[in-house]
Amino acid sequence: MRFIDLMSETLHSLTSNKVRSGLTILGIVVGIASVIAMIAIGNGSQASIEDSIAAAGSNLLTVTSSSGGMGGPGPRQANSSVTTLSREDAAALAQIDLIAGVAPYSSSQAQLIATDANANSTILGVTGDYQSVKNLAVASGSFISARDDEKYAQVVVLGATLAEDLYGTDIDPVGQTIRSGNLLMTVIGVLEEKGTSGPTNVDDAALIPLTTLQRYLSGSDSISGISLTVSDESQMDAAEGFVTDTLLAEHGITDSTAADFSVTSSADMLETVSTVTGTFTTLLAAIASISLLVGGIGIMNMMLTTVTERTREIGLRKAIGADDNVISSQFLAESIVLTLLGGIIGIAAGWAIASVAANLLNTQAIVSLNSVGLAVGVCAVIGLVFGYYPARRAAAMSPIEALRYQ
Repeated sequence: MRFIDLMSETLHSLTSNKVRSGLTILGIVVGIASVIAMIAIGNGSQASIEDSIAAAGSNLLTVTSSSGGMGGPGPRQANSSVTTLSREDAAALAQIDLIAGVAPYSSSQAQLIATDANANSTILGVTGDYQSVKNLAVASGSFISARDDEKYAQVVVLGATLAEDLYGTDIDPVGQTIRSGNLLMTVIGVLEEKGTSGPTNVDDAALIPLTTLQRYLSGSDSISGISLTVSDESQMDAAEGFVTDTLLAEHGITDSTAADFSVTSSADMLETVSTVTGTFTTLLAAIASISLLVGGIGIMNMMLTTVTERTREIGLRKAIGADDNVISSQFLAESIVLTLLGGIIGIAAGWAIASVAANLLNTQAIVSLNSVGLAVGVCAVIGLVFGYYPARRAAAMSPIEALRYQ
């Protein structure tokens, strides 16, 4: 049988029972759309997080307190409640040749009260170097200066989202007064939108001088962490080693496994995020792929029903000379066409679903050519695998028995 005749017979057979063909295609559409959408959202989420980390700087090291050196009897403290770092540690790290910038910081949670609004927010105590180290841009006003830190100045710089929450879009926050407990602060600047970079989202944070936070809010001279920039990005591992050695010496620790701090790089964070999101995306795709199996079984059921309904037709074809290959090709072609049509519609539907979901989740949706190619390949395989048995069953029929079938 010529290919064009095969396709003509296939289309005639599928359109003669549109409802059944449509329901069969629907199973494949759901499966392919689910896989495409899940992979696209997973890839988009991974890209968004990687962009946020990259925006913070690929040459960034972060030192945080750790309970590793606080062993002994009793329960271990969570790292977030451990304070083993000080500004003296930051000064020691500034002496390392590979370190270009040092920005100690401390954080606290507090309620900020403006004239007509209030918000629970993270308050970051920072120095003037924090802006350059974390690559922050000021949209209006100015950033905290070294003098502000020296004088315990009661000033605050607001993240973009926090400024909008407190003052909306019609009021310029610069010059306004904010209260946190008994602390009155004057807004001196608003940051440009930055996005999440590491554990802190500066868009939702309020930044005040480090000394001000230590005196009026935390009541402690310890700090939460130290952000560092490395002058030569190719020397990140070496710089991390120097930082670790310096802090071990400062803290009088000889065993590195007992260190009461941890050092992470932006590359470490990126690798961790990529691993986690990659695994999550694979898991989602695997779960969505179950619907493809269901769709394939639906195709096989439909084709088996079709074979039964067309038994006399099969007998007639074989009686006038059609061989087994022609009969099996006919039913196999129908199965493949169904799956490919379902695949094409599923790809478009998955793309649309991913775009809508990305907008709702405020992330990206990345439909890669690999996922599209995989979807098409899976469709072809499903058509072959689940269409083979019905096709061979039709081809194996005896023409005499088939013509007698009622």
